[in-house]
Amino acid sequence: MTEEKAVGGQPAGEGAKPKKEKKAPDGLVIPPKKPKLTKAERRALQEQQRAAKASQGKGTQQQQQKKAGEGSQAQPGTAGASVKKTTTNTEPPTKQTPDTGKKDEANVVSSSIVATLPPYRSPSEIFLKGGSLIPLSTKGSSSGAAASSAHFHPAVLALGYKYATGEIRGGNARCRHMLACFETLLNDFTPPDKSQGVDYRHVLDQQILKSSFQFWTEQCRPHSVSMGNAFTVLKAAVAALDRSLSYEEMRSILLETIHAYSRERIEFADLAIADLACQKLFSSGATDLNQEVILTYGYSEVVDMTLRQAAQANKTNFRVIVVDSQPLLEGRHMLSQLRDAGIECTYVLLNALTYVLQDVSKVLLGASALMSDGSIWGRAGTGCVALAAHAQHIPVLVCSETYKISNRVQLESLTANELGSPFEPTSDAKSDAESKLPPSLKQLNLLYDLTPAAFVSGIVTELGIIPPTSVAVLLRELNQAQG
Repeated sequence: MTEEKAVGGQPAGEGAKPKKEKKAPDGLVIPPKKPKLTKAERRALQEQQRAAKASQGKGTQQQQQKKAGEGSQAQPGTAGASVKKTTTNTEPPTKQTPDTGKKDEANVVSSSIVATLPPYRSPSEIFLKGGSLIPLSTKGSSSGAAASSAHFHPAVLALGYKYATGEIRGGNARCRHMLACFETLLNDFTPPDKSQGVDYRHVLDQQILKSSFQFWTEQCRPHSVSMGNAFTVLKAAVAALDRSLSYEEMRSILLETIHAYSRERIEFADLAIADLACQKLFSSGATDLNQEVILTYGYSEVVDMTLRQAAQANKTNFRVIVVDSQPLLEGRHMLSQLRDAGIECTYVLLNALTYVLQDVSKVLLGASALMSDGSIWGRAGTGCVALAAHAQHIPVLVCSETYKISNRVQLESLTANELGSPFEPTSDAKSDAESKLPPSLKQLNLLYDLTPAAFVSGIVTELGIIPPTSVAVLLRELNQAQG
């Protein structure tokens, strides 16, 4: 007896239903499946498609050139314009010289490392120096006021020239001169008539603060963190002014803000840092037989004040080793200041650092900025000194005011760095040896470097001595106090 099965393999007695065949709708054409190609066949097909595209592109380019040639013959007066149009649409031919492949590659690599940094501009490229300073060009300026020298006070041009030549260096000095220049502008500015509905807050912000700051930053030299923070405070002070006030009342409020900022955040802060640093440096009570040897690098205003204050307090049981580096050689100014204060000093260059570290008891450094992760932004070479001292287990103290704290986090030294003159800073011209350098060799002078927080033992601020990891906490507290 055979067993009956329905469609699908199930017994007919179990109620299985026959499977319905799907019919294609009318008018639908289903193309046949393409045969599978082998790897060699696919490669050959791709080559054919590339060759077809290349031949099509050449044909299109020849047609365009033919049309352009016919147009130039038909209109002789516009021949230059047509030629100019065709040359802009095609890539310029690259010059090939024998045995220069490696040199070109070296140029590309060297330029790509600092491609994001603004190029160095010598003062002769910015100003025409004669009876008065005249900006030569404001190329790249985003400010409409910066496009004409008539909008600038002579004090702005004079300060910009000092920034460009390096006559004024250091975070405190640059910020202090900027505030003094703003004070001069406020006193000399003639406001428009308020009966015309003019908002003096907008006038102060655009015509005095913003235009001058953009000229210094974009044309002369990138601003420091100290200048940026001070400028932010002034802009906030202008925005907080009451619109109904007269210009004289607004000016008096802003002048008081400038004086208070310079006095509290720079002058009083340096005095407090000097007191704290002296207590920390000489807390061990060294004797003449066990003399304190303090090493410093370059020139820092607050470090200079700290060491001279220690000498005035009759702490004669210490000597200072000043480490310096080219091309700025700022340590010479530090050496001169300390020698005038009667402090015993030793002057060495950076390449002799390891030879003098064996006698050093403490390292005292300055800073251009404090990053929020505790790293130190300072003069190029600061990180090298801190690294060498950390390897020898020598305490490294960094003196910095709190107004230099930045909310940025930086992991390397190239980002936001600044290019200085690769030649002697006094002459700003190529010497005979430098003019004979091969074209593949590019001179590079980075002004700053980044010191990791791991190399720093403590940061001396006017609020106390803190570890590098507490910079973010201090920044949050300062923002809450100001806001």
